[in-house]
Amino acid sequence: MQQNGEDFSQFIWAFVGGKPQINNVPDLTVVPAKTAISTAMSKALKKKGFAFVGETTCYAFMQSMGLVDDHLNDCFCKIRLS
Repeated sequence: MQQNGEDFSQFIWAFVGGKPQINNVPDLTVVPAKTAISTAMSKALKKKGFAFVGETTCYAFMQSMGLVDDHLNDCFCKIRLS
């Protein structure tokens, strides 16, 4: 991607419109393993030649990089929009 003048960060953040997706998580049973966005990301990355980037792996990546906030609603780490 870099050799083609593409910015990986911009590419990845485009899947969530450039800002973190903050999910309503009252308890852990509502946290998905994959979403439509992670499926789209997986397909796009595979087209670019990436391997081992399934939809569940992409969702975990999104969580770990802050693209998705799945902290419990009462967690002190939860992003608060006020």
